[in-house]
Amino acid sequence: MEFLDQLLFYPLERLPFFLIALIIAFTVHEFSHAYFANKLGDPTAKLLGRVTLNPAVHFDFLGIFLLLIAGFGWARPVPVNRANFSNPRRDSVIVSAAGPLSNLLLAIAGCLIYGALYQLGAIDAMSNERAVDAVHIFFDTFIVLNFFLFLFNLIPLPPLDGYRILVELVPRRVGAKLQSVEQWSILVFLLIILIPGFQNYTIRPMYETAYSLSVFFLNLFTALFGG
Repeated sequence: MEFLDQLLFYPLERLPFFLIALIIAFTVHEFSHAYFANKLGDPTAKLLGRVTLNPAVHFDFLGIFLLLIAGFGWARPVPVNRANFSNPRRDSVIVSAAGPLSNLLLAIAGCLIYGALYQLGAIDAMSNERAVDAVHIFFDTFIVLNFFLFLFNLIPLPPLDGYRILVELVPRRVGAKLQSVEQWSILVFLLIILIPGFQNYTIRPMYETAYSLSVFFLNLFTALFGG
């Protein structure tokens, strides 16, 4: 058990709650990409069965493994053919932004539900202390994880959504130059994220920011339902 605690990025006692939250977060994130791509005219993801909330079609086991031990990872990317869009630059930004924004909405919805349950006394009314602890741990995990995924995916480096948004927003000439060095940018990104010393300046600050956001919105919604 001690070995697992040292190996995993996330505390072992919270791992079941983390995995449940992760399944929801990753599934909704990838579904959002696929849904908006299809709505905007690209049926690629739909033809591959990706416009679904079935977690099995969205999971990448290497990405999940790395998330557990390194604090970052990925789901199976949704294929997008921007040539099918009526306005490729605008629609590509919408599709790319849909994933991170879905995590932001999940986090805020989690804060709203958690705040309501707390202020209405539904959690305190539970007779089983272990069940009360489980509810607290799940919502804490779910909310912070989704805020983190929102922030992490907006980093403007490949292969993240933030990079895809950046490439479409900058002038075409600049975007072409970015894409020409994309493979090297991915390597640099992985090295920065994977080297333990750098995590204190990359992954951990984002988790701290995600936690701060969760505190802010929980205070907001508990005050709303309490007053």
